[in-house]
Amino acid sequence: MVLHGRRIVLGVTGGIAAYKAVEVCRRLVDAGAHVVPVMTAGAEHFVGRTTLSALASEPVQTSLWDEASPIPHTRLGQQADLVLVAPATARLLAAYAAGLSTDLLTNTLLATRAPVIVCPAMHTEMWENPAVQDNLATLRRRGVQVVEPEEGRLAGGDSGKGRLAAPERIVAEVERVLGPKDLVGVHVVVSAGGTREPIDAVRVVANRSSGKQGYAIAAEALARGARVTLVTTVELPLPPGAVARPVETAAEMQAALDDLAPTADVVVMAAAVADFRPVHAADGKIKKEMGVPEIVLEPTPDILAGLGAAKRPGQVLVGFAAETSDLIANAESKLRRKNLDLIVANDVSAPGVGFQHDTNAVTIVRAGGDTITVSLTDKRAIARAVLDSVCDVRAALTSFDGTQP
Repeated sequence: MVLHGRRIVLGVTGGIAAYKAVEVCRRLVDAGAHVVPVMTAGAEHFVGRTTLSALASEPVQTSLWDEASPIPHTRLGQQADLVLVAPATARLLAAYAAGLSTDLLTNTLLATRAPVIVCPAMHTEMWENPAVQDNLATLRRRGVQVVEPEEGRLAGGDSGKGRLAAPERIVAEVERVLGPKDLVGVHVVVSAGGTREPIDAVRVVANRSSGKQGYAIAAEALARGARVTLVTTVELPLPPGAVARPVETAAEMQAALDDLAPTADVVVMAAAVADFRPVHAADGKIKKEMGVPEIVLEPTPDILAGLGAAKRPGQVLVGFAAETSDLIANAESKLRRKNLDLIVANDVSAPGVGFQHDTNAVTIVRAGGDTITVSLTDKRAIARAVLDSVCDVRAALTSFDGTQP
């Protein structure tokens, strides 16, 4: 996991958005990070240290003088894999830009060589002030990553830019900074969800796919530095940084992928596309009083086979095979027939596997016969294994002159 075992100093400053740091802390710990919270005196006006101490990996630290270590800022700065300040007030940004060591947090920022992310939060007029923008420009020039605030309702009741970025966006940036960066500059197209083929204005032919695995792959690709386009039939929260192409039917998904795939470096076809669709869909709702309708089906386009036929040299194409029997044999046949580089096979009849679950268990089959089995785990871990295999394939495709495909 990207954040597993990583030591993150979470700095919390004195702004109303400090309450959101609690959720940021929880998400980081859930992702496996070791979180060390540092609060300024101002932060204690907005959130209790007991709350952060309970959720973090260590108790809150606040002072240069009353901690067990005689030089806590040096210890914190040297041991950190990353320092995150959320929220970062205008005062903190000014002190950091000027190199002022006024408290434990600013001392830690000056004493670290680890990557630093600041997440400003303040009223719109403060955010737009030239002094604040100059300080941010200085910090950016020094390599500090800035997660800009969002538009929305502010503490005073008005609206504008200045509210702290959403916790999931902040954690995604932490993952990006600490991620392996093996997909930087790579355009990854991921499909997700199950298509819905209309019977009438109300009813559809569909399947049980939730789209969770495709979204996990999109999030993992973003953490590794990729540019991600998500062709999706579901309305799950979009991974921060991904571009969505909403679709519903197999025909719409085919059109989107025909548009995107020719310039994509990696295509991961995680969507469950319906194999059949009604030949004719009624314009209105079919009434029960009309009797049982006769629904004639026809095959949908084989999108994956089409992508395989059009695959250009150097492109990596990944398919999925949801099976209930003969898992490997069916997966290997599909991989050969559709000209895939990898296929991810899972037995959706097994407990906790596949559709609707937060967990999955898969066998990744590579062209040439190599297989990797991933036991039951969360879908983000499955995504990590899939993209590890994608990176292995890309490395094998590296041309003799050393350039990437």
